[in-house]
Amino acid sequence: MLDFYKTPALIIDVARVENNIRKMEQIAKQNRCNLRPHIKTHKISELAKMQLDAGAVGITCAKLSEAEVMADAGINDIFIAYPLIDKEKIEQAIKLGKKIRLILGVDSFEGADMISRVARSQDVAAEVRIEIDTGLKRTGISGNDAMELTKYISNLPGLNLTGIYTYRGLMLDAKPTDDREAAGRQEGELLVYFAEKLKKEGIEIEEISVGSTPTAEFAAKVGGVTEIRPGTYIFNDMMQVNIKSASIDDCAAMVLVNVISTPSDNIAVIDGGSKTFSTDAKTEVFPYFLKGYGKIVGYEDLILDCMWEEHGVISSSNGKTNLKIGQKLMVIPNHICTTVNLHDYVYFTGLDSSSRKVRIEARGKLW
Repeated sequence: MLDFYKTPALIIDVARVENNIRKMEQIAKQNRCNLRPHIKTHKISELAKMQLDAGAVGITCAKLSEAEVMADAGINDIFIAYPLIDKEKIEQAIKLGKKIRLILGVDSFEGADMISRVARSQDVAAEVRIEIDTGLKRTGISGNDAMELTKYISNLPGLNLTGIYTYRGLMLDAKPTDDREAAGRQEGELLVYFAEKLKKEGIEIEEISVGSTPTAEFAAKVGGVTEIRPGTYIFNDMMQVNIKSASIDDCAAMVLVNVISTPSDNIAVIDGGSKTFSTDAKTEVFPYFLKGYGKIVGYEDLILDCMWEEHGVISSSNGKTNLKIGQKLMVIPNHICTTVNLHDYVYFTGLDSSSRKVRIEARGKLW
């Protein structure tokens, strides 16, 4: 079966995908919370439709070009959880918003002003959510500035403010943590508290949107949270395994590689390097403590510990790899989202051992 694939190849276990989708949808339903998954993980409209068919209310994208791909595939409820600030992109977004329900993220006065100007010029009201920084220090506005921006946007013509959102990841009291439950609850509580402050100022917020894959099940339990936006859960990866957000058996995406050289007993070289596997997740660092650049399935002693563009070097903690030239290996990536973006296609496999090649339509959509 493995000889069918030209390596390196990204293999998707459809049964595991379906199980992962089902479990997250159950979490949302149990907590009477909407699920709006982030498609940056898989970037494939067929999988987005599977999520919607299972009960998701819509999808989340990071970039406008991703949203356009998904809209062209027939998906009509999309949130761009990323601040658009330049006129050309906003004009394109407003055009798309005339065809589907499109929600835009905003975290600045400048961004709000530009969306307002373009929307008014098109005689429409753009639906927006304000991103609140709850400790990650990435995008988002915090403190008194957040309150002032919300008041400003609520009175700005051409904008329809319907929600607030945050992305926090595994942070607790503004520090990295491995306590998923505490991190998720605090994330939800911080945003609900801000919404309550807004209500006292006469600003009603319909949607309170939170939650990454490791925190979603706990953030959803916070009263007042209306939506969770996990992404990685559909495939999972070693980051999720190492923080016990998933098990090895939940990992639905693996890279098939071939051993192309064995220059010594303790080294084997595979045909997948940094053009195949993500390198953005730091190894041996809290809270993930990743060992090498991926988990080699079925081998506890083997470590993918070095990569060049086209080469991956495997060593063994036992001194000998015992690998042979031409031997096929499956590797679970550390970070699947960025790994997917390195590939043009994936291969869907089923219980009947069938396989089909599927294009990653939103790969490389940076705009």
